Amino acid sequence: MPTPTAGIHIVDSHTGGEPTRLVVDGGPDLGSGSLAQRLIRLRETADDLRQTVVNEPRGWDAIVGALLCESTDPHCAAGVIFFNNTGYLGMCGHGAIGVAVSLHYLGRVPLGRVKLETPVGPIEVTLQSANEVTIENVPSYRWRSDVTVNVEELGPVTGDVAWGGNWFFLVQDSPVEVVRTNIAALTDAAWRVRRALAAEGVTGRGGIEIDHIEFFAPATTGVANSRNFVLCPGGAYDRSPCGTGTSAKIACLAADGKLGPGETWVQESIIGSRFAASYHLVDWTDPASVINVPTTLDEQGVPVVIPRITGQAFISGEGFLVQQPEDPFRCGVRC
Repeated sequence: MPTPTAGIHIVDSHTGGEPTRLVVDGGPDLGSGSLAQRLIRLRETADDLRQTVVNEPRGWDAIVGALLCESTDPHCAAGVIFFNNTGYLGMCGHGAIGVAVSLHYLGRVPLGRVKLETPVGPIEVTLQSANEVTIENVPSYRWRSDVTVNVEELGPVTGDVAWGGNWFFLVQDSPVEVVRTNIAALTDAAWRVRRALAAEGVTGRGGIEIDHIEFFAPATTGVANSRNFVLCPGGAYDRSPCGTGTSAKIACLAADGKLGPGETWVQESIIGSRFAASYHLVDWTDPASVINVPTTLDEQGVPVVIPRITGQAFISGEGFLVQQPEDPFRCGVRC
């Protein structure tokens, strides 16, 4: 069998069951500028890469892609742009853990502490081992509390709007029992909630759409504090406990005075995988730590937290994605 010479070099991993596909080489030249600028350039001029990597026949709905980029920050080991089957993500917690494990597998980062640059800011990553990673996420906060929307077939549903690197609507009392056998029903309920938020004009800061819905229930084991179900923007559920969702959760717990700095919260996913989370408060005197954080939150006394999320990721594959010119679906099946 010939060795591909012009394919897209990928490393696949999973974090708590949730897949990440790192594009190591073979991606488009996005030029210079910030990662946020390069994300826009990727979306506007080279979206075929995203569709090739994550869509069928090479990918599937649950997979999150990560494009390895040169960082603009000399303190960062690499830059990364995350994307899924419907678009682009500012940050991805499980994906960042998977990227760190993949970079170590490739021999590009050592064990210990490194930084990765994302379009929403740098994150600190600590590799305790080849498979266990702690990420220090972007500043996270609750934007609105106890928001009630009327949801078709479900009635009133109340939740919090919070930022953890993506916008979430967090529902403490799930309208559907959070068990594996209810994944289809949970997915349907979450879609209904998302549509209700849009219909009633409930958004994140600046009118940004809330594209992640998170339901909670008591944990099924004594080693976790709660169990969750997270619906991602493309309609797939998160197999992991969701890093940005867990960040949003502990921001809400901090705002309610239910979790103090340094205390640990263990979040369990719908399939039973777990993240351990804690936080420290943002330092308002450090301009670098409050980029993209509304200063009014400090004036209002709203806690803005720096989450630390610990989870495990494992390498599941390495290879090349090949695009033959004659293949009508060489850039993926566009749904």
